Amino acid sequence: MLEKLSSNQRLLLAVALSFAFFIGYTTLFPPAASKSADANKSIPVSSKTAEAVAQSATDVNAVESNTSSDANVKTITTDTLTTVNAKEFTLKVDTLGRISSVVLKDAKHNGKDGKVSELISSIGAKPLFIRFEDEQLNDMASKTPYASNIDNIVLGENGSASVILTQNMPNVTVTKTLTFYADGHYDAEITLSNEKRYFVYLGQHPEIIEQMMTVVGGMVYAGDNLTTIFEDGDVEGRTVFTDVHLASSFDQYYASIMYGFSKETQVLVDRDMNDNPVTYLEGKSNFTFNGYIGPKEYKTLESINPVLVNAIEFGFFTFVAAPIFKVLMWLHGLIGNWGWSIIALTALIRMFLYPLTQKGMVSMQKIKEIAPRIKEVQEKYKGDPQRMNAAVMEMYKKHGANPLGGCLPLLLQIPVFFAIYRVLLNAVELQGAPWILWVTDLSRMDPYYILPILMGATMYYQQKITPSNFTDPLQEKIFKFLPIIFTFFFFTFPAGLVLYWFVNNIFSIAQQYLVNKQFEAARISRHEAHLAEKHHEKD
Repeated sequence: MLEKLSSNQRLLLAVALSFAFFIGYTTLFPPAASKSADANKSIPVSSKTAEAVAQSATDVNAVESNTSSDANVKTITTDTLTTVNAKEFTLKVDTLGRISSVVLKDAKHNGKDGKVSELISSIGAKPLFIRFEDEQLNDMASKTPYASNIDNIVLGENGSASVILTQNMPNVTVTKTLTFYADGHYDAEITLSNEKRYFVYLGQHPEIIEQMMTVVGGMVYAGDNLTTIFEDGDVEGRTVFTDVHLASSFDQYYASIMYGFSKETQVLVDRDMNDNPVTYLEGKSNFTFNGYIGPKEYKTLESINPVLVNAIEFGFFTFVAAPIFKVLMWLHGLIGNWGWSIIALTALIRMFLYPLTQKGMVSMQKIKEIAPRIKEVQEKYKGDPQRMNAAVMEMYKKHGANPLGGCLPLLLQIPVFFAIYRVLLNAVELQGAPWILWVTDLSRMDPYYILPILMGATMYYQQKITPSNFTDPLQEKIFKFLPIIFTFFFFTFPAGLVLYWFVNNIFSIAQQYLVNKQFEAARISRHEAHLAEKHHEKD
């Protein structure tokens, strides 16, 4: 079938496939939540599902002191118990012993509407929320406030400080010793005076910015480097993991992470009422672990614990995107500006892909040259398709032209292009990073649409100098409209991503220009040789 298509029709097909794959992959084919060896193991948590658990955890916020049905148990409101102030954030712990608020102080983290970057979701269970399996004990715990040994903590630039929270109930006393650090991570130790089964919640991801074609939900990194993603709206039931290195609740730029627990610790992922993931750990009488709440900045996570960099997830092509991101960071270390680093990265990628792109461009030029002969063959054998295809393929072979030469190189580049797309879309490092003049934040759209327009203009010019011999006017019109479609599509994309595509187009134009010059010189040389031969025959 492909043999019957012209080279440009194959190119159009490749572009259309690339475009569909580029736009629709995360929508149509979201990462599936693979099951661990312990998945769906029967865990007698209680008769309540995580949906009810999450709802009850949320309802705690609305409890009033006069609603208790037990005169001996005083129901409490969830007021702030301890406030931790650091250079980069303000964190609050409430009277239920939960981390109830984490606000980043740097305005670059705010939403595009100026919304303050609150990293703790207003719905669902909050980090360090404890739920007991015993329903009566759990009801008691929701009405018994913690006491703290300190109200306010101020952390130095590299400082740390501890707070001891105590919850005294008739049958058990819960003690949480939390040590907070200026880089956003914390150590947690939970002790119970009596053996009781309970679970500690990771908390839901924040909702600061409008997500754009990125995966949002929960992650478990366990076993032999196995990453399992639970996407919002797509969780069907309970999954149980052991040998977990980290559990994360994340959005495009931020995450709440728990790590540093023993291999035997069970990590459970269930669903809430919206089929979003709810993650919690099974605790022990003496339970220690670590946590982090903040931006997914590579250097910060690596300095805390190298395992945490695995919380930076780039989707299906992570195996390509992760090394590309490291190269981008290395370039930034040399150059000092993320915009120029993106341009340098584009140059390196073009050098790496040069053999593929060169092969595709040369193949398209060869097919263009023999297109008239191909048409003659097709006309000659139009009544005999089998013979026509054989004659066409023979002509391709004779002139060293590959009918898939212009298509396959483009398709083989898709993993790299898609990986770059995910890197530049997910890199929190680009937040607030300026480039030149009007581009003051590479993580947000170009406010004046200059980069998308330049990208569309270079795409149009690239089309103009690329060999074309469309026989179908409709296909030619569709192909010519692609720069306009891509321009409008990229209007809302982060400036850093549009910058990459714009610079990539410039390199493509330069390479195509050289290939065109090369073939033009060869054509002139052949023509001059032909004239010289005819002149020699006359003599």
